[in-house]
Amino acid sequence: MRKDKEPSIGDVRQAKALARRIIEHHFGNKPKRIVHQASGLSNFVFIVSHAEGGFVVRISPDPTKINLYIKEQWAVGKANEVGVPTSETLEVGNDIVPHPFMVSRVVKGREATYHPERLSILHEMGRFAALINSIQTTGFGNIFDWSNNQLSRNKTFKDFLHNELQIDARLEVLKKHRMVSQEKLKELRLILKRVTKKRLRPALNHGDIRLKNVMVDDDGKITAIIDLETCMSNLAPHWELSLTLHDLSIDEKQEFLDGYRWTYKKLREIAPVIKALNIINYAPHIENLIEANNKSQLEKYRARLGGALDLYSL
Repeated sequence: MRKDKEPSIGDVRQAKALARRIIEHHFGNKPKRIVHQASGLSNFVFIVSHAEGGFVVRISPDPTKINLYIKEQWAVGKANEVGVPTSETLEVGNDIVPHPFMVSRVVKGREATYHPERLSILHEMGRFAALINSIQTTGFGNIFDWSNNQLSRNKTFKDFLHNELQIDARLEVLKKHRMVSQEKLKELRLILKRVTKKRLRPALNHGDIRLKNVMVDDDGKITAIIDLETCMSNLAPHWELSLTLHDLSIDEKQEFLDGYRWTYKKLREIAPVIKALNIINYAPHIENLIEANNKSQLEKYRARLGGALDLYSL
């Protein structure tokens, strides 16, 4: 199987055979049906029908993906403990087949993105995000309690900014391609510098708790929060909100925050940090657009990051 390339028919067939072997090993007999699902470049995803029920098998051609699967399994368990509905992870490994894999139960419901009860779903999402963020962790970044590794952990938020987020390189991208003004860049540095001086404890962040990663029933009740693969130990709700709120409308943001039960007074206090993290996290996308020479999309991002689309505040 090829890594980071569009999978061929042969790649899918090979991965499907591996999924069949995983299921047979786990349950002792063959599945009734295995169906390939369209997914990203880093995973082959299969829906499996079996006498024991419905299951999802994820297989990655990237050997390092085993760490993300283990991290997700840990986070799912912790989220369940505090009352967040998630998919049940049955097995993670790389011994049965020569690639990392994860087996979980199929969750009931459908993706929430286009559900008519969008606002009420966002309210409930906010409540579950708050529960996830209540889980205390140790260290900042992708290596935390789920891993026994100690040397690669970031002990402080400052360490995370420099060692893992590569803050200086990202700011240089924004500066070089004039995505924000010199004045704004200076302000970004000052905001983050102030935060690093505070003794703020980290917590578990989903890292991508958006409607596409939420399963709901016909009435709009959330049946599962999925894809905790991007979870991280970080400032909460600062990191969570910077990733969750940026693509929501004003009304949707407020509905999510009402569910989170974060007061607007507190929100005003941390809003500069959320904005700073949001802008910085655009740097990798900017680099991709530069490489693709996509000038029109770059101009759109300049307008967005420069505040031209913020029509509700001065």
